This record gives sequence, C-alpha cells and structure tokens, in this order.
Amino acid sequence: MSDTAQAVQDIFQAMPTRLDPSAAQGLNAVIQYDISGEGGGQYAAHIHDGQCEVTPGQHPSPTMTLSMAAQDFVDLIEGRLDGMSAFMGGKLRIGGDMGLAMRMQSLFKA
Repeated sequence: MSDTAQAVQDIFQAMPTRLDPSAAQGLNAVIQYDISGEGGGQYAAHIHDGQCEVTPGQHPSPTMTLSMAAQDFVDLIEGRLDGMSAFMGGKLRIGGDMGLAMRMQSLFKA
C-alpha cells in the first residue's frame, strides 16, 4: 500500500474521533467523499447527534459531496493545502449544501 493510500485510510479511520461534538450540535448530515487516484475510494461520513460514523461506499442521497484527488485530500487534511485555494483552483469540488462545506473546518479538529 502506498503512503497516500495509507494516509487516506488513516484519515477516515480517525474521523469519528476528530469530530467536535459541540460544533456538530444539531447537525444531521451525510458528507460523501469521492477520492480519486491511487489510494482513493468512496466514503460516507454520517454526522448526527454530535457523532460521526464513516462507512465505505456511495451514499444514495448525501447532503454534500466532496471530490478531490487522494494526495490533495491528504494535503488538505494535514494542513498543507488551503481549502479555499483548493476550491478556487479546481482541486476541490463541492456538490450539494455549500453552507455545510463552509462549516467543515470547524467540524473536525486537527
């Protein structure tokens, strides 16, 4: 397994413990992650009642979809790539609830 593939797996495994319950208060949403390239895959993060559960695969009706290449995703999560710059530069594509996209940074702790 490549370093990028391992990093992507590690990010999704750690995601439930990185959710800030106070920031997620009252939120009931599904964020679909479509990660392309080596180490990529599809993951759905279900956020409800201040908790996060991540499942592999495609959710039938996500609240928001985030699409990007695996290495860019790792760089974004690890703070080497700015979310707004990635979005404006076309490295990050968002579909669905843009308000939720704006809250993403506050939902998950580093």
